[in-house]
Amino acid sequence: MQKLFLSPPHMGGNEQKYIDEVFKSNYIAPLGAFVNRFEKSICDYTGTPNALAVTSGTAAIHLALRVLDIGKGDDVLASTFTFIGSVSAILYQDANPVFIDSEKESWNLDPELLEQYLTTCDKKPKALILTHLYGQVAQIEIIASLCKKHGVYLIEDAAESLGATYNGKHSGTFGDFGIYSFNGNKILTTSGGGMLVSDNKEWIKKAMFYSTQAKENELYYEHVEYGYNYRMSNVLAAIGVGQMEVIEERVLKKRKVFEWYKSELSELDIEFMPELENSRGNRWLTTLLFKDNVDMNKIIQALDKNDCESRPLWKPMHMQPLFKECKSLLNGASEDFFARGICLPSGTLMTRANVTKVCNVIKENI
Repeated sequence: MQKLFLSPPHMGGNEQKYIDEVFKSNYIAPLGAFVNRFEKSICDYTGTPNALAVTSGTAAIHLALRVLDIGKGDDVLASTFTFIGSVSAILYQDANPVFIDSEKESWNLDPELLEQYLTTCDKKPKALILTHLYGQVAQIEIIASLCKKHGVYLIEDAAESLGATYNGKHSGTFGDFGIYSFNGNKILTTSGGGMLVSDNKEWIKKAMFYSTQAKENELYYEHVEYGYNYRMSNVLAAIGVGQMEVIEERVLKKRKVFEWYKSELSELDIEFMPELENSRGNRWLTTLLFKDNVDMNKIIQALDKNDCESRPLWKPMHMQPLFKECKSLLNGASEDFFARGICLPSGTLMTRANVTKVCNVIKENI
């Protein structure tokens, strides 16, 4: 039987056709018609006016930090409960990560802790990188308001939450910058890639400049500043255009898979990741918390033996050896989630029978 992965790629139908068009045009390298089309499709879908297709979500965050002139010695706040790609670009800029813990209402960054830090810190941070975790929107309106009040740039890491909304507005479009990821396991994939979005057209133009080696407008290669090779290829963008044609179908299927899990496991004493009122998550991964006395490793091993991929929730950044010297404002929430949480197979090709299989393994080993 085929293994049930956490979130495998799922092509929509036109990706191969568009790739063939790219090969016929011979615009294989970065730039080309499909890069423009992919950027426009993100703008049309999310309502953002400006988008820049790049090589990864981390590259998009890096460009945002660079455009905002964040550098050596600057403090950058970040969600501690996240993947390292959300925060590694802070180190690229020789800045200092400062980690903020989660709230139980959304599992995302706690706005009360954020306000506490902003009103008591000795050194004002330059920016906040806020992660919308597992496709679920954070309390973004409150957080955006706090950042504006205290003069802190807001970068939304919506890598996992394309298609998620709060009060009808898409994640990634509330802050100064937003980023999306199209890694192989995301709800929309180009095999690898990312997108930087912003209401500020000049910032996106500057990010484009940095993403193409910071070449000045000369016939020859003239460089006043250094840049990066961060632009997405036309081939990957063609895949993205095909994927965007089915994004809403993917969101609805992810949410249906979650509802199947919720129904199948309703008799167990567990807690699923909550969804804030007035929000719609994309349920990128179905995630849940067991009680303290449950042997989570036993369940993960049993699932693996039955060809079902699973893994613990993200290990918080403040617990990582790499960041042991960094400042953090903690309340214990993310450490508790890591100790008791699991991610379940959530692919958009899953059937009800697949979900039942996963749930039966859990019930037999809890």
